[in-house]
Amino acid sequence: MKDYLQKHTNPPVFFISAFIVLTFVIWGIVAPAQLGAVAGDINTWIAQTFGWWYMLVVTLFLIFVLVLMFSRWGQIKLGPDDSEPEWSTWSWFSMLFTAGMGIGLVFYGVAEPIFHFNSPPVGEGGTGQAALKAMGITLFHWGLHPWAVYIVIGLSLGYFCYRRDLPMRPASALYPLIGKGIYGPVGHAIDILAVFGTLFGLATSLGLGATQINAGLNEVFGISIGATSQVIIIGVITAVAVTSVMLGVDAGIRRLSVINLYLAILLAVFVFVVGPTTFILEFMVNSTGYYVQHLPERSFEMYSFSQAGSDWLKSWTLFYWGWWISWSPFVGMFIARVSRGRTIRQFIAGTLLAPVGASIVWFAIFGGSAIRMILDDSSNPLASAGTTDAMFILLNQLPILPILSTLTALLAILVVALFFATSSDSGSLVVDMLTNGGDPHPVWQQRLFWAVLEGVVAAVLLASGWAASGEASAALQPLQTAAVTTGLPFSLVMIFMAWGLTRGLMQERVPGHPGRKARFPYPSQPPREEEMRKGSRSTGSSRA
Repeated sequence: MKDYLQKHTNPPVFFISAFIVLTFVIWGIVAPAQLGAVAGDINTWIAQTFGWWYMLVVTLFLIFVLVLMFSRWGQIKLGPDDSEPEWSTWSWFSMLFTAGMGIGLVFYGVAEPIFHFNSPPVGEGGTGQAALKAMGITLFHWGLHPWAVYIVIGLSLGYFCYRRDLPMRPASALYPLIGKGIYGPVGHAIDILAVFGTLFGLATSLGLGATQINAGLNEVFGISIGATSQVIIIGVITAVAVTSVMLGVDAGIRRLSVINLYLAILLAVFVFVVGPTTFILEFMVNSTGYYVQHLPERSFEMYSFSQAGSDWLKSWTLFYWGWWISWSPFVGMFIARVSRGRTIRQFIAGTLLAPVGASIVWFAIFGGSAIRMILDDSSNPLASAGTTDAMFILLNQLPILPILSTLTALLAILVVALFFATSSDSGSLVVDMLTNGGDPHPVWQQRLFWAVLEGVVAAVLLASGWAASGEASAALQPLQTAAVTTGLPFSLVMIFMAWGLTRGLMQERVPGHPGRKARFPYPSQPPREEEMRKGSRSTGSSRA
């Protein structure tokens, strides 16, 4: 057992992370209200004290990746100069999109534009101008800024793992700054922080996904909404995720991601065709222009002289920025894992522009259709819809035959389930890499362990929330809030990662730039026995 742990895990990260997870699960079961209060107080303090930092640093990340994309380093590959991408562009895009944003787009695709339309941060709601502002705010939350956060992590890890032969772990990006110190306590602390945000974020999303699927099944089949139904749903999603992750990246995660994306496109095309098509096209163009036009202004808007606006900012934008940063180790590591052989310019352009374009289309189709219905009839049920049932209320009001309405709702349920399954399987791979020292090809036993653990954490806390107060959010919201609190310390880690990446790139020999001498010479091959004894892991063994 000891030999196995030394060979296949990073013991300090593995055991400390497991202890933290167990502690929070027990706390959530025994005293969910107390956990929620503590996590909420911490998050409120962060938003009030460091809101300015979140707004500044996320915008700086966007500027940083845009500069890199157009710089002379854009031609450098994530890997040796002769390396080629492992997967086609479509498969690559499918995997990074379904892991990074897909679940959120389905969950908030209808609900968030409606909320901002009814209650904008400033000004009157329910008007045409409010509709345009609502879509601009939604695209701001789901557009360039969050993907820039993911790129900082993904690009740093892809570069240092595939081109510099370092383990795929966040600490590797600090090698130009602290050298072999990445294998010590500093590196372990960074990995533990990443595990905390990733695992709790995944468990929260899995629980929220179960509530949305339950709402859809209630709409179609009348299945009751409650703890039993949602725990069963989590079990089914976890089973799909386990099957996918056990098959490996190519046979499992890639294929499931591609299937999922095709089904999501089918759903979007159907709503586009039978919905207010002309309005959707006009609204898409109008809202995109509004988003781009107001992007610089909104990137720094703090509502310093409006209490209502300031409260709204803390509840929405600052929460999102903390959530994206806490989620970034998961998405960043996964897109790095599937991006070997691509140039820096290809990586940034593909990761930044393609998903953002898809998000604009998705929100225009679903959010735009919902807003059009509310504008036509202010008493429409969509006006008061919640996040879990908004999608199904919209589909139920499309001008189609009842049988088609049922089939469309079933398609939506399947899309939701697969989006959460693809996030769970890719998340399991990432958590395993974080706890095994950075091996991008972990053994199947540990992939199975983390995939099952995500489902168990979500099911146990969701059930305890229902038992304590009759609703799932009683346990899931504190867990989500706790995960978001990791955004503040990890934003500092990301600053150093960007600095380390810059120093690493400055040592590259590119036309017109001879490269600087490395402060800490990179290993000529992946670290082996000495680092493994310290808790690291080689990057090239145990391929599934």
